[in-house]
Amino acid sequence: MNKIILTLTAVMILSFAACAQNKGEKSMLTENKPLVVYFSATGTTAKAARTIAEVTGGTLYEIVPQQAYTSDDLDWNDKQSRSSVEMNNPQVRPTLKDTKLDVTAYDVVFIGYPIWWDLAPRIINTFIESYDLKGKTLVPFATSGGSGISNSVRELRKTYPNLEWQDGKLLNGSSRNAIQNWTSDVMKKQ
Repeated sequence: MNKIILTLTAVMILSFAACAQNKGEKSMLTENKPLVVYFSATGTTAKAARTIAEVTGGTLYEIVPQQAYTSDDLDWNDKQSRSSVEMNNPQVRPTLKDTKLDVTAYDVVFIGYPIWWDLAPRIINTFIESYDLKGKTLVPFATSGGSGISNSVRELRKTYPNLEWQDGKLLNGSSRNAIQNWTSDVMKKQ
């Protein structure tokens, strides 16, 4: 009888230990890793996005337009260029090439873009409107030839007031260390 009780006790202890170990493994596997989405017309924002994904262990996803932007499309001096026409009409939503991203597993979404006309390009609106981002923390980051990020973030907050926005960060020429420090601070708040 004592052997049976000892055996049952040992089995129970091992079961509890296994459950505790499995819970530990599960939490390590599902640890809060961010999604890093970005649109980059010239590669500058892509570089910043890759660094964010590397330092956070996050998943990298490129927002790709159905029709790629050419250098003529990006000529901000030409009022008839594709980017000028899009940015002059707040209702424009360029079509995405792929909308099969599963965002459900992510609590934090870094959203990167170049600053166009002191705003996020309209394709960022297309992305935001294509996915259910409610309940997620959205962290804008941008690159720019001369503008800051503040107005673009203000407009995103105004356009999507039901989403949870963090302050954005302009990452022009930011070092890997600076990006790591910033993203570490962002992730600590979660």
